[in-house]
Amino acid sequence: QVQLVESGGGLVQPGGSLRLSCAASGSIIFSIRAMGWYRQAPGKQRELVATITSGGTTNYTDSVKGRFTISRENAKKTVYLQMNSLQFEDTAVYYCNRPGTIKYPWGQGTQVTVSS
Repeated sequence: QVQLVESGGGLVQPGGSLRLSCAASGSIIFSIRAMGWYRQAPGKQRELVATITSGGTTNYTDSVKGRFTISRENAKKTVYLQMNSLQFEDTAVYYCNRPGTIKYPWGQGTQVTVSS
């Protein structure tokens, strides 16, 4: 079994920053897996916003490019998402998981609310 636990969300003003963490545990060989961050806003489909490969190559959806940075620390089996210059359109529940077809069980997500 694999467990994913997201944390670090909260309430932030427009222009502010947050760093999200995703800690993996269980029967995962974390270092060889590409990982990503997803988000889901009310009434909208879950969308992939950032990915990082086992080798550290990153990709971002256009709406967050230049503002968000995904990274990983394999020794801690953790993926991070540094979010800067937050806008209220970034308000969503954020989740981590593998990109692509194969998925681990979804974690609980962490709520990010951008509000003035």
